[in-house]
Amino acid sequence: MTCDLLRERERTRRRILWALASFHPGDPNASELLTILDDLDVQERNDTTYSDKPLDEVRNSVSVMRHNSGIDTILERDIPQPWRERFLQASIGSTRIPEGPYATDWDKFLVEWEREIQHLQTHRVAQAANS
Repeated sequence: MTCDLLRERERTRRRILWALASFHPGDPNASELLTILDDLDVQERNDTTYSDKPLDEVRNSVSVMRHNSGIDTILERDIPQPWRERFLQASIGSTRIPEGPYATDWDKFLVEWEREIQHLQTHRVAQAANS
């Protein structure tokens, strides 16, 4: 998979997850968004170069470093793909220092990702129940 394709896929995922947040599970108006996310999941499964490490493994693989300014940071290169691109897409416009993003932004992303995926799962369960 090319970097551009990964970036576009994760940009789409981010946009759709944000849109899905405004719908209650079971809302029929969310069905188009769920279809798009399902299509993204199929694309990932069919991509032979794709390797999606579990979130706990990703969380443990990224070290926090204390910057001389007193701010805790992380190195983007320590974040495995596709998680790096997911974090970058969710963090567009965030403040950072040249050496790397703030560790608090990384932690917030991980918490929010879990919340978003749980919300998505609740939508999928509700959609299946209504079918």
